Amino acid sequence: MTTTIGISRVADRTAVLGPGLRAVVWVRGCPLRCAGCVAPEDLPFTGGTTRTVDDLAGWLGGLPPEITGVTFSGGEPMAQAAGLSALVDRIRAGRDWSVMSFSGYPIEHLRRHGDPGQRRLLGQLDILVDGPYVAARHADLRWRGSANQRLHLLTERHAPPDRDVSAGIELHLTGDGVEWIGVPPVADFRAGFEAAMAARGVVLASPDGAAPPPGDPAPTDERGR
Repeated sequence: MTTTIGISRVADRTAVLGPGLRAVVWVRGCPLRCAGCVAPEDLPFTGGTTRTVDDLAGWLGGLPPEITGVTFSGGEPMAQAAGLSALVDRIRAGRDWSVMSFSGYPIEHLRRHGDPGQRRLLGQLDILVDGPYVAARHADLRWRGSANQRLHLLTERHAPPDRDVSAGIELHLTGDGVEWIGVPPVADFRAGFEAAMAARGVVLASPDGAAPPPGDPAPTDERGR
């Protein structure tokens, strides 16, 4: 049976979502609800696109050698852990990839109560950023949006960051307009950024899928993560 992964989008190069230059896969769907999250479009498990592990592995394998890592975001990567774990197996058969993931679930929960796919993916990660986004604790931290979230270096591949401050935001031009990637260093970044761009007539690219209805809490992962 072909393994598939529901995704919102991918990026083939970023320097703000993990060490070095990395690709990013934003998975589709999140069972968690974190008020203040900036990625409400990634909440539904419907929409987006469905891609096979073979397809994603071929895309990653075709990236230039300076792209040394892949980061899983979303959405909630641990909701599609089995597929992502299979993807890690495939890409590491070709070259030695660094693998990082975000998750709203604490690492203790994944170790004690995770399903086999979640525990297997956890065992493959070099870096995990865990914990739900808490708007009241928003902080300017490396690869994290709020002070409760933790950076776990699970292997010896990477050293701790020299400075635990935001890696910043990148703007990428796409066929649909402009998109941004990164964990915002300030609270309410998305609303302010989109309002400022709209005032200047700049079209912002948007992943396929609608935001949740008014009053529906947002998912755990941040836009761009």
